[in-house]
Order: sequence, then structure tokens, then C-alpha cells
Amino acid sequence: MTAAVLGVIGGSGVYDLPGLEDIREETIASPWGEPSDALRIGRIGQTKVVFLARHGRGHRFSPTGINYRANIDVLKRAGVTDIVSLSACGSFRNELHPGLFVLVDQFVDRTFGRATSFFGNGCVAHVSFAHPVGPALQKRIAAAAEAEGISVHKGGTYVCMEGPQFSTLAESKHYKAANFDVIGMTNMPEAKLAREAEITYATIAMVTDFDCWHPSHDSVDVASVVAVARANAGRAAQLVARVALDFPAEREDCPAGSHRALDGAIMTAAAHRDPELVAKLDAVAGRVLNG
Repeated sequence: MTAAVLGVIGGSGVYDLPGLEDIREETIASPWGEPSDALRIGRIGQTKVVFLARHGRGHRFSPTGINYRANIDVLKRAGVTDIVSLSACGSFRNELHPGLFVLVDQFVDRTFGRATSFFGNGCVAHVSFAHPVGPALQKRIAAAAEAEGISVHKGGTYVCMEGPQFSTLAESKHYKAANFDVIGMTNMPEAKLAREAEITYATIAMVTDFDCWHPSHDSVDVASVVAVARANAGRAAQLVARVALDFPAEREDCPAGSHRALDGAIMTAAAHRDPELVAKLDAVAGRVLNG
């Protein structure tokens, strides 16, 4: 059996993980380039936890400038089996108010300037992505929230925009009319790449604002978003710590199939695969390429 290792990706306002013990920093080289930051590796209870600041400490990287492939690759190389993504977001529903955590289960990708796959010409693969969030992992987060007395909303659709600008009023009204629940700038292609790397993924979307559709929030500014994000950070760390404390020692099979997402996914015949690309896929796809 594979040992369970919990990866935590911290978004805006979450650049560290309080409660992490026996910490060491490790810089892992990736063939996909430089990740956002060094990994902070430690434990919470008996669970190994690997923390990565998505934007880098000091918030150095914009949503488009993040090297998502390198981030997921180094987490895979560190042995991560499950990722909990902490992400600031705007809300399209009155009941999803600032300060609430939303456990989204669907994504809509509206990005256009990012590398969205580890695969490509020379090694083509298509993974199933109908259910992008690991249901068992999401249930663990919900149970941890209940145990800690933290209010969460279960379910919802996260639309990922390119940014870095916030939405126009027309865009905000369009997304609300489409019945999307929250909006952010970073969960795509992160969730897609996690699936390709056979890492189970779930998001805690931390509502910071109502986006600009709301009559009392006709504009969104960084100061208000950061203020709520920072206020959320302590509860987010508390929630993640409880998830880790109750985490299984061995990796569980994912009902959405993320633990074996590459089974049958690679289309390119072995004799026609690009050796350079295959070499870069050693961590992500080594199970099927070398099996």
C-alpha cells in the first residue's frame, strides 16, 4: 500500500501553515521549471504534510505567472497523494457570504494563458475529469469542519478566470446568470494537473467578497480581499490541521478514480513517444510509462 501524504497549497493570504511540526524546507528540482517556492515538509499528528505557497512567500507570482506544472510535479516527487487547495474567491450567491468556506465539487475553466497539461505532442493522454474533486477527501474536510465548529457550504461550481484584473460588471452578471457559485483565478489548471499526476484534489474556497454583481459591492479591491483572506487564514489552518489529524495512514482509493487516472489514458504508442517528454514525465506518469 502507498503511504498517505497530505499536500496543502496555500493561496492568497496563506503563505505558511501554523501547526506544522518537525519542519524542514526542501527545494526539489523539476523538469518543468521552477515551482512557486520551496516545500515546507513536516507533520501534523502522525500525518506527513507538505506545504507549498502557491504565489510564493511575499506573493511574488500572479495567477497567470504561477508555474502550475512545476508545483504539481514537485508535490508528486515529495510523495503527495492528496492535495487540499486553499483559495480565495468571490461569491455569486447572497448565502455564500465573505468569511464562509465553500467545498466546491465542480470547475469551469475560463483561463487562456496557461499550460494546462503535462502531456502533448509526442505523448498524448486524455484523463477523465468529469468529477474533478475527490469525494472521499471532500467528505473528510467537511467532517473536520464539523468537528472544529467551522461553517462550510458543501458543493458548488468554481469558475476560474484568467485575471489578474477582477471581473467586469457584465462578466460578473454573466457568471451569476450561469448559476456558477464562486469565482477565482488559480484552481485551473491546478486541479487538471493534479488529476494527470494521479493526486486526489479538493478545494476549500474561502469567500472574500461578493464580486461586482452585488449592489453593495459594485467594485472589488485588493485591500478588502486581503483583509478577509488574512482573517480566514487562522481558521483555514485550524481546518487543515484537523483534516491531517484524522487522515488515514495509507492512501485510500478515490471514488472519482484519481488514484489511477492514467490507466488507459496514454494514446501514443510506445515506439512513437518523444523520449525528451517521456523523461520529463518520470514522476507524473512513471507508474504507467515504466510499468
